[in-house]
Order: sequence, then C-alpha cells, then structure tokens
Amino acid sequence: MSTLSRVQAREEALSIPLDRIDVSNPKRFQDDTVWPFFERLRREEPVHYCSDSMFGPYWSVTKYRDIMAVDTNHNVFSSEAGGIVIFDRKVGERYPNFIAMDPPKHDEQRKTVSPIVAPANLANLEGLIRSRVCAILDSLPRGETFNWVEQVSIELTTQMLATLFDFPFEERRLLTYWSDVATTFPQPGQPIDTWEKRDAILAECLAYFTGLWNERINKAPGYDLISMLAHSPSTRNMGPREFLGNLILLIVGGNDTTRNSITGGLWFMSQNRDQLQKLRGCPALIPGAVSEIIRYQTPLAHMRRTALRDATVGGKQIKAGDKVIMWYISGNRDSEVIESPDSFIIDRKNPRQHLSFGFGIHRCVGNRLAELQLRILWEEMLERRLDLEVVGDPERVPSNFVHGYSALPVRIAA
Repeated sequence: MSTLSRVQAREEALSIPLDRIDVSNPKRFQDDTVWPFFERLRREEPVHYCSDSMFGPYWSVTKYRDIMAVDTNHNVFSSEAGGIVIFDRKVGERYPNFIAMDPPKHDEQRKTVSPIVAPANLANLEGLIRSRVCAILDSLPRGETFNWVEQVSIELTTQMLATLFDFPFEERRLLTYWSDVATTFPQPGQPIDTWEKRDAILAECLAYFTGLWNERINKAPGYDLISMLAHSPSTRNMGPREFLGNLILLIVGGNDTTRNSITGGLWFMSQNRDQLQKLRGCPALIPGAVSEIIRYQTPLAHMRRTALRDATVGGKQIKAGDKVIMWYISGNRDSEVIESPDSFIIDRKNPRQHLSFGFGIHRCVGNRLAELQLRILWEEMLERRLDLEVVGDPERVPSNFVHGYSALPVRIAA
C-alpha cells in the first residue's frame, strides 16, 4: 500500500459521518486501508450499525470483550440462523456445515472429525510435517525472485490437507482451487463473477469427494477425514449439500488460514527486523512468535452470528434477526486488552491472548495443527539461516472474510 493511500484512508476514516462507515468493503482489505476505520469504531462506537452495504445492513462488533461476549453466547447469537459469513444466501442455496450449526448437531459432527487433530495424532504428524518443510525449503530457488505464497505457503498446507483427507497427492492443488472458490464472494470483474459459476465449480468438488466417500464407506474405518465422516453415525447420512458444506469447512479451515499466517509471518518479520534478530538470537521464542503472527495476521477477518432474540451488546440494542459481525481482525488490535496492539512483538507476556481462533463452542478445531506447522517452519528456517529477502509488497485477496495473500515476492541470496 502506498503512503498516499494510507494517508487518504486515514483522512476519510476521520472525516466520514460515523453512521456511513462500512468496514465490509472487500476492496478495503485488498488495499490494506481498513485499519483506520476499525480504529475509529473501537474509539467512538464499538458496536456499530451499518444500514447500507453491499451485504445489506449489519452490526459491527469491534472490541475484544464485546466479541467474546457474542462468541460465547450461542444461545442468543446463532451460527445456524444465517451462516457464518457476512453475505446472505437463501436457506436452500446454503451448504450446511458444523461450524454453521447450533448444538446439539454441531457438537456431534465436530466430535466426528476432532480425533484427527488430537494431541496423539499431532505427535504422529510432526515428523511428516518436518520432512515436508525441509524438502520445500531445500528446493527453493537461490538468487532469483519467487512467489512465497505459491511455493511455500500453499504447498506446505495443501500437502497437509491431502494427508488429512487421504486425497490423491498428485491432484492436491485441486484442494487449493476449491478453497479459493469457496471463499469467493462473486463480483463483476473477478474470475468468479456469478453465484452460478461458483456453485458449478463446487459441484465438481462434491462429485470428486463423493467418489472418495463411496470407496471409504465400503472399507474398514480409516484415520482420515472422509472415512471419519462416512462411518460416523452423526455424519454418514448427510445429504449432498451438507457433505459439501463440511468439505468446504474442512478444506478452508485446513488450508487458507494456515497458509496466510505462513505468508504474513515472513512479511511481518521483514518489516520488523528487530523482531527477526531477536528470534534468530533466541529460537526458544518461536512458539510465542507463532502466536503473535496468528494474532497480527488474523487469517479470518470476521465471523457472523444472527440474533435469535433481542439482546444488548456494548450498550446497543440488537433486535432478533439482526446480522452481527464479530470483526476478529479489529478485536486483535484492541488496546484495552492487548498492550501496543499495532506493534508486532514476538515475546509478549501472553502471546496466546488473541481472537484469531474464536471462542466458545466454535473455537477452531485445528488450531494446534496450525501452530505446529508454523512452529516447524520457523524452526527449519532458522536452522538453515536462510537469507530471505522480501523484495516487494504483498498482493492481498479482495475478501473481508479470508484475510489473505495471493503473492509475496521473495529472494534467497545465492
């Protein structure tokens, strides 16, 4: 982002009437100019109503404690009533999945897949992850510019996702493609410009996985996500839309979030060389640095809830049926809870104090796997003493949901 754009965004954020602030515009996330608007909302109206946006009217919840109050109160603020993202689709057009369900069905389906990220299985996966990280880092070109997103962030997370699904390894980039399509809000001028195009591609995803399901259901239960879904009483009778919904959830959750923290981490270190030097001098700081990367990146910018009945949040009266957006990306910069929140500090006293994984019953089921992959990556990067130079600004995706990158140009000294 240019200095001029940053200045212009701040001037606009300070001058625009408060009731006209709309932080949902995907362009604000793509050009990284959304920050001063969140800053003003946290200061002047932490629970803010936007009456007119491309996604319809919605409430913004922008401070840490208010977000926690909503996130932990699933009896009032429902995931199922309207879904988990800001854009609306009719009930028959949605793809149900367990993160967009309320108890008890949510709890039953979540328990089906949670064993794959249990501590014992993560311990089994650590050696595999490390061997893949080593292979990826050792294969990177020297003395020429390459895209870190493509060659490291996507490659590592997609390999892991293929393992979790026991998906054909040579076709693993299909998972990346479907993940990108699933998180797209169709807009004119974008590769996916209509809902019909998006749904047609996701139908291809469903057809592919239905073939895998049919193979696994006729075999003894295996330790992969498809087999777990096929053999569990809670999920084996899912209809096609629900199966696809849970596939999308697992693909996006296992891919987009980790890959964007991998990219964000390198970008933040390149912009805060003192923190990189601190990490090089004391590798024991890596676990805390990983948590700080995840906070500072906030790979999912928001989650949505729908009020089931009238409620009060931050002194504001929210009506039954209202759309409530928890902006994790803003709550992670709340100075009332996090000291110097706009600074990237790898040795914070409470590094895991952040909102990036959510709270309550919907807290990210794969959070420890994400942290494990990031930890191993930074361990191996430091071990190799790679002279990584970021040689240009990152390219960000036009999304107010996935806070992510499409490119980061990097060069390793020959």
